[in-house]
Order: sequence, then C-alpha cells, then structure tokens
Amino acid sequence: MNENYTVSRYLLDRLHQIGVKHLFGVPGDYNLDFLDQALQSPIRWVGTCNELNAGYAADGYARLNGVGAAVVTYGVGGLSILNAVAGAFAEHVPVIIINGAPPARRRESGAMVHHLVSNYYLQLDIYRKMTADAALLADPKSAPDEIDRVIQNCLALKLPAYLELPADIARAKCRVPGELLPVAAPTSNPESLAECVAEAAGLLNKASHPMILAGVELLRFGLGSETLGLVENIELPFATMLSSKSVIPELHPQFAGIYQGAWSREPVRCQVEDSDCLLSLGAWMTDLDTGLFSINLDPRRMISVSNGQARIGSHYYRDIQLRDFIRELALAARPRSYQASHPAQSHHPKQSFAAKPSCALTAPRLYECLNHYLDDQMILLAEPGDAFCAAAEFNIEEAENFIVQAYYCSIGFCTPAALGVALARPAKRPFILSGDGAFQMTAQEVSTLIRERCPGIIVLINNDGYLIERKLHQDGKYNNIQMWHYAKLPAVFGDESFVIGLRVTTEEELEQAMRTAVGAKDKLVFIEACLPDRDCSAGLERLGATFRQGQVK
Repeated sequence: MNENYTVSRYLLDRLHQIGVKHLFGVPGDYNLDFLDQALQSPIRWVGTCNELNAGYAADGYARLNGVGAAVVTYGVGGLSILNAVAGAFAEHVPVIIINGAPPARRRESGAMVHHLVSNYYLQLDIYRKMTADAALLADPKSAPDEIDRVIQNCLALKLPAYLELPADIARAKCRVPGELLPVAAPTSNPESLAECVAEAAGLLNKASHPMILAGVELLRFGLGSETLGLVENIELPFATMLSSKSVIPELHPQFAGIYQGAWSREPVRCQVEDSDCLLSLGAWMTDLDTGLFSINLDPRRMISVSNGQARIGSHYYRDIQLRDFIRELALAARPRSYQASHPAQSHHPKQSFAAKPSCALTAPRLYECLNHYLDDQMILLAEPGDAFCAAAEFNIEEAENFIVQAYYCSIGFCTPAALGVALARPAKRPFILSGDGAFQMTAQEVSTLIRERCPGIIVLINNDGYLIERKLHQDGKYNNIQMWHYAKLPAVFGDESFVIGLRVTTEEELEQAMRTAVGAKDKLVFIEACLPDRDCSAGLERLGATFRQGQVK
C-alpha cells in the first residue's frame, strides 16, 4: 500500500498508459470521487449530454485511438450506456466502461439505495454477457490485479470491458502499479497453421483467377498493411465490403470495388463470385455486407479465415489467427503477374461535380457532390439508412477515414461518435452524414461538439422521416417524425461565431454550401439538405427491393 495512491489513481494511470487521453461520460453521485481524481490526472474529462452518447463517443474514439473509455453512474447510467456497449461488442471495438457504484458497505448490508434494480449484482451480470471481461472492484488489495486483467483482455480481444467501482473504494489506498504486462494476443497452433497455409498456397498457385475478399476483422485488428503486403507480394485483385471499406487503399490498381452480393456493381459481383479460389480474410457474412444474403459463393472454391479458425472447402483448421495466416501465406504463395490477375474492371476515381443551374436537389446528385468534396483530411461517419447505402460507392483512401456501424446499425450513432473521432484525430475533420430520423436520436451532442470546438461538417439529409423503413416495408404513419428547423439548431446550441447553419434545396445551393464548409476549416458547418419525398440513393432502392423479395419468400 502507498499512503498517496488510490484505486482511482491506479485505474487512471493504467488508462493513460494504454493511450486513453479523454474520458467521456456523465457525473453522478456514485462516481464523483473518481471524477475528482480524474480532473487531477493527465486524462481530460469530456462531459456528454447523456450516457448513451458517452458510449458512442468512446466507440468513435476507440476506432481511431485503439481504445476508449467512458464513465457513468450506477443503474440509470450503467443501463443507459448499455446499447452503446452492445454495439461495441458486436463490432469488436475496445471500450472500457467505469461505473461508479453504491458503497461496498451498502452492498454488504443489502440496503435499498437509489438507482438499484432488483439486486446489487444484476448490472455486473448483464455486463459479463457483453464484454471481454468485467470486475467488481470491492477490495482495494485485489483491485489492481483485476484492473490489469480486465484491461489486458479488452485490448487482446478487441472487445468492451467493464469495471464497477464502489464509491467508498474510489479513494481507498492500494499498491503502486508496476510495469503493465504486454497484451497477450491469441496465437495460432503451429502445426495447424503450417498445414492450413500449405493447402491454401497450393490452391492459390493452381488457380486461374483467384481473388481476395478483405473483411472487417482486418480493420478491427489493424491488419490493413499486412494484407496490402500480401496483395502486392502475390499480385491478387481484391474487393472489400461495406464494413471493411478502404481497409486497403481504393486507388490501388488491384482494387475491384465493394462486394455486397447482388447489390454489387456487376463487374465486381462477377469477379468475386466467378473466382476459382476466393481468399476470404476476416469477412463476416452479415446481411448488409452480403446484400441481404444475396451472395452466390461456392464454399468449395473458398479459403475462409476469421474468428480464430480457417475453412478450406470441407477442411476446418482450429486456432488459426488471421495475422499469422496472412504473414505465412505471403511467404508461401507464388507471385503472379499483374496482367494475369488484375481486376476485371478498374475502380473509377471520383468524378468532378458541377451544379446544374436552378435544378432541385436530388439524392443521387447530393451524393455525387459530397463524394467530390470529401478529402483525406475528413473522416466520414455514415449513419445506417440512405447515408451508408450511398457511402459504399464514395472514394475514400484511408481506412480510418470511413466509420460505419454496418453490423449493429444503431441509428443516432454518428453524431456523438464524431465527438470521439474529433478528439482522437484533431488534425482531421469529422464529416457526419445522417438522416433526419437518426439525427433526432442524438441531436443534443452537437452542443458538445460546439463546446469542445470540434470543427466538423454535418450534412443532414432531410427526407421527412424514417426513409429506410419506408423503403423496407409498406409505409405507415409510424415513420413520420416532427419536422425541425434543422439549420437553425446549431445557433440554439451555442456560439454562433463558431457555427454556420445552412439550408439547401438546389444543386447550386449545395455546391456553394460545400465550398463554404471546405473553406471554413475552423468552424462547425451544418448543412440541411432537403430532398424530394421518398428520394434516395440507388443503394437504398436495392436494399428495399431485396428486403421485400425476402419477406415474400
């Protein structure tokens, strides 16, 4: 024990050691002692409007920083942030939740304290089901070891973690931290790996038109550069998916495009599905990544590696880690000539945009314009709905410049996530593309973007309600929402000298608004883009048509 060292300080020092520089959250009586010590630490406190938004902000931060953290209070806070934790768990994002809890002595006596639900262990039990690890820090002697274990599991598995800190333990004395042990990442079985790589290399070497399908695990586990090396060593064309968009640079000459089953551009679909040896690396065959399961992939012609295992035809290999497999395959496979393996149709770079005079704005032209103005200093966050349906075809070169929840699909994610993105990458600008329904879920976090002086761009697609639901199903009045004066909201939230609010209805107005946004690099620019009723991207039209066909079947 050390007279000047507390459990809170131990936790804060560990967070700082692993790269956490910002804590998102909401104060509550059970976490105030911890927050007092947080304010004295090198980590900066960033208060959010509610706990759910704190979780989304920590998620956005973690996707770029490698790990994020949020602080809430017991019951009302811990359960409010749970949806964000579920999304991070589904999408393999390492977020650490610190939950200030009732004093340990109250737990021992069973006192009915405020924020309690059912019993003192319910919340811990819930979090154990959707985190890499969870611990109750009820004993200052064991707390340091539990903190270290939970953090290491969070980082190794790329999953959320949970620490429940009773109010009377926050200032309890504990030992000084030693050196943080290195994160022990899962390893492959050497014999299984050697056999798997030998079989995979043999198939690739014999194939006439092999191809790589680069999936989301490459993004989550930071394997983009290794995969690029594999692509260039053996000269294979590759496609990505919505969730893994730009994990390998899209201007690379071997890039074919985005594969989403029947939703894909025809040359991309044909080249992926006709490949006589498709190397699927870290791909999750989710509904949206596969065009609502409209894929036509023959497993007999596939090598699939994900989730710690590999499948080659009918052969299964356990304990195969993606990083190890890529490294060894790059050494074992025979290089090919580019002429014999290039994409069937090269991916086209972005086209210029010129507004048509006096022409009402439409969804396709909106997205053409946005694609034109996006650059490498912007990080696009696309909400579920028409935004991420359209964004699949945007030209984005850097993996970190595209953020989407393509699996969990929690609408409202992007506005608070942009707060975390802005603080994790202050040299870049978050660019939020959101529908009006999604925006209304978490709109209040624009106020925190203003308070934190985050000079981003928000494009609000005003199509009067839940457009994606209207396209997926016969429309009903449940898809209607209150029409807001969106372009005026930033001024309501705060400093008008920092915020520019614009409303556009024509192509000329949009083009001028984007020029203003690009030029005003030190401001938050909010553009309300008004579209005709039910107008949407071609991607959402495909989604709606495919969904309805599936419902009929």
